[in-house]
Amino acid sequence: MSTHSRWSIDLAHSEIAFKVRHLMIAHVKGTFNIFDANIYTTEKDFTTAEIDVFIDAASINTGETTRDEHLKGEDFLDVAKYKQITFKANTIEKARGEGKHDLWGDLTIKGITKNIKLQVDFGGMLNDPWGKERAGFSITGKIKRSDWGLVWNAAIETTGLMVGDEITIYCEIELTNTGTSENAMELQNKPMQSASL
Repeated sequence: MSTHSRWSIDLAHSEIAFKVRHLMIAHVKGTFNIFDANIYTTEKDFTTAEIDVFIDAASINTGETTRDEHLKGEDFLDVAKYKQITFKANTIEKARGEGKHDLWGDLTIKGITKNIKLQVDFGGMLNDPWGKERAGFSITGKIKRSDWGLVWNAAIETTGLMVGDEITIYCEIELTNTGTSENAMELQNKPMQSASL
């Protein structure tokens, strides 16, 4: 019987971030400060991982309060009605070389679910000075916000549109092995915590 490992996100050393074109000449960057995940693997093989990620939509932070409030409103995330953004992985392809994988999964925003592909760069696995086993990943990808009904924009005479449609996702994730069992555990929602760097 296979051993299953449970992994938790080290929130102090992890980040979920994004950027989008502003005025079509520069980028606005932002993060989600509150998120968590349920992650299980067979043995320690991450290509077998069951992954459920939960993001508090209202924790969006672009460093500018007025803009953040607009992003939380009905024009964009509508956090009063849709409190979470979720991602559920369905396929992790074998490495193409040097620890690089394609990760496919269902991203749900504002109640709309679309299958997306992310690129995962496996940074390695080790035991930290306190005896905990850790694994690190860099994750990137691109989506179109309009696919999830995020279509608000404003016309600008000189550049066309104020906000680009393409969103670049980039995440740094550090995991800690929190235990093993002989049977796969059922995924359960758990309270999300705030990430801090």
